[in-house]
Amino acid sequence: MGERLPVIRLQPTLVLDWWAAAGGGRDVLARAYPRARVVAVEPDGAAAVGASAAPQPRRWLRWSLRARPEPEVQTVSALAAGPPGQAGLVWANMTLHHVADPQNEMRHWHRALQVDGFLMFSTLGPGSLALLRDVYRDAGWPPPHAPFVDMHDLGDMLAEAGFADPVMDQEPLTLTYDDPARLLAELRGLGGNADPARAAGLRTPRWRARLLAALRERAAGGRIGLGFEVVYGHAFRPAPRLRVDAEARLAPEELLAMARAGRRPPRAD
Repeated sequence: MGERLPVIRLQPTLVLDWWAAAGGGRDVLARAYPRARVVAVEPDGAAAVGASAAPQPRRWLRWSLRARPEPEVQTVSALAAGPPGQAGLVWANMTLHHVADPQNEMRHWHRALQVDGFLMFSTLGPGSLALLRDVYRDAGWPPPHAPFVDMHDLGDMLAEAGFADPVMDQEPLTLTYDDPARLLAELRGLGGNADPARAAGLRTPRWRARLLAALRERAAGGRIGLGFEVVYGHAFRPAPRLRVDAEARLAPEELLAMARAGRRPPRAD
């Protein structure tokens, strides 16, 4: 996503790095907006504490990062992300597929942005982990992960959440492994299986041995290829559009957004 920032003319003074610990985008934002205040927003207090440690980015995210001194970043929980309508940019890298209700998350993003502020996010699409799903299906096991949302459905969700001009695209990536145990270890670092239909209880060493053997059988040229579909999304928060009725009711944050945009509420004559 960092390569796409130069095409955006808006220079935000406040950037919300949504789920910063998982996204690993701190250096990208510091390089793009050296004068901006960056707030790392985490889903809960425990994650917020961990975000300040600046974890090493995962292998499949490192392509977008460069070495740079650590900027000063404020970290807060998602419930204490500050007053609405303040951020010029909400940046959410590789977080949405961990959320049970993506559209509700988008509403939080919309609420946090100022008028004409923009959102940039990435997530995993349904083309991800197809090999792993095939292995589980052939063995008669429950799903290995929660379903991923198609990028066209994500675009519809953005519009329904109040965003304007949503743009969606995707990029296929393939990582290869010489050892199935290393493949599983890296997947474990990406998160657990949140699918309600997943297997209940703990797995046995015998089951793990079956999984490793099945992955070895899928190797080509001595390496196991695991595909990911990385979905990118971009949208703006437009000025509120209000119906002209005899009586118009506005939330305080809508009035503030219109005031910042230099607009007045419509008046019925």
